[in-house]
Amino acid sequence: MVSVPGSATPRREPASTESQHLREAVPSPPSRGSALSRQRARSAWLFLLPTLAVLALVAGWPLLRTFWLSLTDANIAELEAARFVGLDNFAMVLEDPIWWRSVWNTFSFAGISVALETVLGMMIALVLHQRFRGRGVMRAAILVPWAIPTVVSAKMWGWMFHDQFGVINEVLLHLGVIEERLAWAADAELSMAAIIAVDVWKTTPFMALLLLAALQMLPEDIYEAAKLDGAHPVRVFFQVTLPLIRGPLLVAVIFRVLDALRVFDLFYILTSSSEESLSMAVYARQQMFEFGDLGLGAAAASLLFALIALFTVVYLALGRVTVEEAA
Repeated sequence: MVSVPGSATPRREPASTESQHLREAVPSPPSRGSALSRQRARSAWLFLLPTLAVLALVAGWPLLRTFWLSLTDANIAELEAARFVGLDNFAMVLEDPIWWRSVWNTFSFAGISVALETVLGMMIALVLHQRFRGRGVMRAAILVPWAIPTVVSAKMWGWMFHDQFGVINEVLLHLGVIEERLAWAADAELSMAAIIAVDVWKTTPFMALLLLAALQMLPEDIYEAAKLDGAHPVRVFFQVTLPLIRGPLLVAVIFRVLDALRVFDLFYILTSSSEESLSMAVYARQQMFEFGDLGLGAAAASLLFALIALFTVVYLALGRVTVEEAA
């Protein structure tokens, strides 16, 4: 800048002084103990009270009712004549090998299906995150399996897995993968593979949608800097993308795991409800309505709730999913 003789040249303040002025100009958030913070907390609770009351009525009361029935010998035919038996129903369920078989089926189903859905959902999200012609149509089409009700998709895939005229056996026979028709739904060893395949087909779009939303929140300048540095795309994914979406990824996984642990409709529709192919929810339903033992079925449902709650606490503790990470 050219200085005019006789005029005072304005002095530029140091960068540290300018930064200090900027920090002073920005209002600091109220502390937790301030009156404004307490007022905001009270307002938040007032807005949440109607929702909490509805949740207590819709979810809390049935849960407490189920737990109370688990402590009685309630029968579906004589519900009013129920007597308090303490923890006898829980002991009977825990001594039943069929219950432990259903626990193994449920957790193996949840682990395998959620792992496959996470990997496939990430791949689909990475593809849909790119700019190409017809991206909007592809995003809409990928949600079609998720939009179909689970009962409808289970029935549809049940016909496709039929041992006599199902299209799955026809395709595998033409490809030479199998030599004879397989009873996918009736065979206990094959039914789990069929159930996992249907769940992966239906729920992978949900994982892809959540992960795509997380990818779209990432800043573009990070990838431009990585491209200028000549970093390989695979290295960029594992060292840049994956750490940045760790929080949303863990939230998406826990949503799917909780949904998979309480699975009922796929097992109930696709399998013959045999002892080898029960889930925990199907086991509880079988005890309640097919055998008429509400107390035993309520105990199984209470154990299912306890296992899901325990898994949630352990998962959050190990994954350290905080509000800041999920945001």
